[in-house]
Amino acid sequence: MNQDPAPRRKITRTDLMTMVDYAKIRREHRRGLVDVKRKRRVHIGPHVSLYFENFETMWAQIQEMLFIERGGEDQVEGELAAYNPLIPQGAELVATMMIEVEDEGLRRRTLASMGHIEDTVQLGFAGHTVKGVPEADLDRTTEDGKTSAVHFLHFAFTPEQIAAFKTSGTQVMAGILHPHYGHMAVLAEESRAALAEDFA
Repeated sequence: MNQDPAPRRKITRTDLMTMVDYAKIRREHRRGLVDVKRKRRVHIGPHVSLYFENFETMWAQIQEMLFIERGGEDQVEGELAAYNPLIPQGAELVATMMIEVEDEGLRRRTLASMGHIEDTVQLGFAGHTVKGVPEADLDRTTEDGKTSAVHFLHFAFTPEQIAAFKTSGTQVMAGILHPHYGHMAVLAEESRAALAEDFA
């Protein structure tokens, strides 16, 4: 029996399409990506969503940035450097955490009350707890306690945790244990299965 190919871990310049070629497939590709992203999105409470990334989502993000901003070759290396770290490397899941509030006034108040929320995110399953570790590129909570609306989180797994997560039917809970935002959400089975493909 043929095994599925291993997930790809890094985007290189040769993986990218020219803007002319990308324009030809852009609409169809974006339409097809909707279902991929749906399975990899987890809403936690009223304002927070985790968008779990992989090679496919990051490739699409880079192509879109290049297509929209039209920076040419000078832009390519910067985009690769920014988004390659968000591709899971075989023993982890990686998520973009978005705090999404439409009303501007409520958004300001919400972000002001959520300082260091990025340190309180975890996944629970089969007796295991895996905590999210924010990217260390910069402090996304200001001195006055206001957090950023966007965070990048890495969830590092042991081999035992990977085996448990990959087991069909395992219930996975995503939780935020912040004093001003305590919420949990159960992942759909199709989401667990999609994320399980990120492991080596």
